[in-house]
Order: sequence, then C-alpha cells, then structure tokens
Amino acid sequence: MLSKDLQRNVLVVGQGNDHPWLFSRALLASEIYWVNPLDVVEPLQLTAKVRYRQSDQPCSLEKTASGYRVVFDAPQRAVTPGQSVVLYDGEVCLGGGVIEQAEPWFEGRP
Repeated sequence: MLSKDLQRNVLVVGQGNDHPWLFSRALLASEIYWVNPLDVVEPLQLTAKVRYRQSDQPCSLEKTASGYRVVFDAPQRAVTPGQSVVLYDGEVCLGGGVIEQAEPWFEGRP
C-alpha cells in the first residue's frame, strides 16, 4: 500500500519496497512525552527512529503551533501516522510522540 485517503475512501497500491511514494521527508508529531522537559525555541539537530531496530536518522526538530515537525536529512521509508517517533541526542533518548502526518518526499503523491 502506498497511500490511503480515508475521507475519499481511496487506497493506492503499487509494487516494490523502494517505490518513491513510500518515502517521506518530514513528519508532524503530537502527544510528545519528554524524558526531561525540553524547550525548543529554534530547530535542534537530533536523530530519530520511526521503526523498531532502525538506525538513528539525522534530523532537525522544530516546534509548531500544534506540536512538532521532524525534518529528515534523507528521505525515510514507511513513516506511518499513528506510529511513534523517538528522538535522540547522541545516545540519550529525549522522548517521543505520535506521528500525525507524514510529508511526502515525492511531491506528486496524494
């Protein structure tokens, strides 16, 4: 499955694990839990994981009006709303939250 639009009841499917529509450049997260309170006043350079056993992925973290935006240095595969994003500063886990929206890497993706 490449994409789904619940409002229009549309499911988009395609072949292959490396289809461009599977990749995201950024995500929006909410319900963030910080291990120690963190005041994000400007973008922070961190690493993040969006899948179990994934290697740390370089990213920047920005505060938004409704949560946080994580922008990856390289496109990430299978960033899925409803799943978790976990943020790290080196070996230290800073916290994590719920992925609300994945921003497509491929601009033509629905």
